[in-house]
Amino acid sequence: MLNIAALMGRLTADPELRHTTSGIAVVRFTLAVNRSFAKAGEDRQTDFIDIVAWRTTAEFVSKYFHKGQLVAVNGSIRTRTYQDKNGNNRKAFEIVADNVHFAEAKKDNYAPAQNFNNQFQTPQQQTPLKTQPERDDDFSSFSNGVPSDFEDVILDDDLPF
Repeated sequence: MLNIAALMGRLTADPELRHTTSGIAVVRFTLAVNRSFAKAGEDRQTDFIDIVAWRTTAEFVSKYFHKGQLVAVNGSIRTRTYQDKNGNNRKAFEIVADNVHFAEAKKDNYAPAQNFNNQFQTPQQQTPLKTQPERDDDFSSFSNGVPSDFEDVILDDDLPF
C-alpha cells in the first residue's frame, strides 16, 4: 500500500506547541493550498488542509514557522472518527507530517554579512587566501583556518542550485 502526501501552502495561523498527558510534543496547523488548476475566467480555488506534527518535528514547526509563511510538508493521510457535541459521528482527514520544510526565502530585514576579518584581525594580521596549493599533494595548506578563507554568501539567489 502507498500513502504519501506532499503539499506546499501558507500557514493560516501561528502553530502552537502542545504536549500530550504523557509529555509528547504535538502541533496542529492548517495550510492554505492553492489548487493546481482553475476554470477559464475563474480564480484558483484554495483548500485548507489540517496538518499534525509530532515530537521533534512539532518542536521545529512551532519554533521556526509563522502565519503566512510558505512551507512544504510531506507525510501521510490519516482519518479518524469522533462524536461531535450533538452525538453525531464525524470523520476527520488530516496529514501527519513526517517533514516540514521552508519553501521561501526568509523575509526579515536582511543585512549583508559582516566581514569577519574586521572583527577579529587588523589588516596587517590578515593572512592572504591561497588559491592553489603549492604542491599537488599539499592540500593541508590550502585553508589556514581563518574566516577569510571562506566566501560570504549574501543572498540565496547567489547559490548555484
